[in-house]
Amino acid sequence: MTAPLLILQTGHPTATMRRHGSFAHWIRVAAGLDRDAAVVVDVEHGEALPGRAGFAGVIVTGSAAMVTERRDWSERSAAWLAEAAQAGLPLLGICYGHQLIAHALGGAVGDNPQGREMGTVAVELLPEAAADPLFAGLPARFPAQVTHLQSVLQPPPGATVLARSAQDACQAYRWGACAWGVQFHPEFSTLHMRGYIRARREALAQEGGDARALEAGVRAAPLARRVLRRFVRHARAG
Repeated sequence: MTAPLLILQTGHPTATMRRHGSFAHWIRVAAGLDRDAAVVVDVEHGEALPGRAGFAGVIVTGSAAMVTERRDWSERSAAWLAEAAQAGLPLLGICYGHQLIAHALGGAVGDNPQGREMGTVAVELLPEAAADPLFAGLPARFPAQVTHLQSVLQPPPGATVLARSAQDACQAYRWGACAWGVQFHPEFSTLHMRGYIRARREALAQEGGDARALEAGVRAAPLARRVLRRFVRHARAG
């Protein structure tokens, strides 16, 4: 029997999007995982972190929290992830998870100096991505869904930055052979992205953004989703 994936749930969708399920559900569906192929642990709500044995890999979700807040559950999760990365357990962090793994491994996370990045953006692969198990063979530029205020400002020591966008110099990195972070949301459909833009309409207006234009610019991002599915295959192959 194939070992399950562990999904560390570090947050929950904005209130208007919760009728579509949890972040863990969105990830499981986007990754093509059957219900019994993933174990979900809600670390934000205090569920205990399990032992590493018996899991093929770990996916860490996004969150409305900020890594820089150093919440107790987040710092406990960071310590657990650092040990898991050192032990060679395949890890994939998404958005908050991307930042949390970077923080856990000695990188720096903080407010993106260019402000909020939101909507469908072009992710640009760097030359180092050509030989990466998750990104090899993808086009040099592809669309992905993003929504975040903070970023990985300094990757962990020894990490390889794999992708960037116009507003974020670290859209993806790999640390060692088995740990990845992606700032974009491979699990987001166009429905999810448009819903998040609507939910942040007031904040965008206060920041001088144009929610209507962002929503009109949303388009499908199947290649971003492919990165998530490649991680699942890579974890299971190990």
